[in-house]
Amino acid sequence: MTDQHRIAVLLIFLQSNLAAGTIVLKQETKEAWDEYLQNANAAMQARLQPGAHFLWLDDQPHLAEAVRAGGAHIAPIGKHIPKKVPSGLIHDWMGVGFVHNAKIDDMLRVLRDYDRYKEIYRPGVIDSMSRSTDGAKDLFSMRLANKSVVAKTALDTECEVSYFRVDDRRLYSISNTTRIQEIAKFGTPEARTLPEDEGTGLIWRLSSITRLEERDGGVYAELEAIALSRDIPEAFRLFVTPIVRRVSRDSLATSLHQTKIALDASLANTTK
Repeated sequence: MTDQHRIAVLLIFLQSNLAAGTIVLKQETKEAWDEYLQNANAAMQARLQPGAHFLWLDDQPHLAEAVRAGGAHIAPIGKHIPKKVPSGLIHDWMGVGFVHNAKIDDMLRVLRDYDRYKEIYRPGVIDSMSRSTDGAKDLFSMRLANKSVVAKTALDTECEVSYFRVDDRRLYSISNTTRIQEIAKFGTPEARTLPEDEGTGLIWRLSSITRLEERDGGVYAELEAIALSRDIPEAFRLFVTPIVRRVSRDSLATSLHQTKIALDASLANTTK
C-alpha cells in the first residue's frame, strides 16, 4: 500500500469518527494510563540503583558512536507500540541525542525557558507561559496545535515538571500534564473549549521522562515521550497504526532537533 493510500484510509477513519461528535475518556482508560506511568516511573527508579545503567543508550552500546556523531536516535519502548489498553492507545517513544561542548546547566536553561517554548517548538506549540517554580518543580502552560488533517482543534494544557539531581553529572526530570482541554473549531468564530476528558481523543494525556548525563565532552539527552490517545477501530488498525507510529517518531525527532537548535544558539550567545 502506498503512502497516498494510507493517508486516504486515515482520512476516512478521522472523518467517520470525528463526524460522530466528541467522545468521553473512560475511567478504565485512565486507570490503564496511571498503571502504565507507575511502571515507567518504577523503571526510571531502577536506573538509579547501583550497577544499573542511568542512560537507556548504555543498554544499546552499538548506537553510541552514531549518536555522538550528531544523529538523534528514535525508538519505540516495548514490542507493541502503540500499546492497546481499554478504549485507548499508549504511545511510548525514546529519543536520544548528544550535544558537544555543553553542560547540564546549559541544557536546563533551554528546557526551563517555558515562555520561549512558543518560539522554540513552533508551530506545534502555539503559546506558552511559565506559571511558577520552587527550584525543583515548575508549573507552566502550553497551547498545542492539533495537526489533524480534517479538524481544526488545539489543546490547552497545564503541565508540571519535577527535576532530580542524581549527582554533579546526572539529572532527570518527570513531566506530566495536569489538565488538557480541547478547543474545537480552533481559529474560527465558532471556537469553544470543551470540558476536560471530552473531545476527539487524539491526545488525552502526555507525560515524559528526561535524562541528562554530562560526559565525553558534552551532554547526552534522552527524552521518553509517552501519550494516551483514543483507540483505533479494528477495521482500520492494520492501515492506520503504521501512520500513527510514523507521526509519533517524526514528532519526537522534530522536538529533539528544535531543542538542539535552541541550545546551540544559547551556547553561541554565551561565548560571544
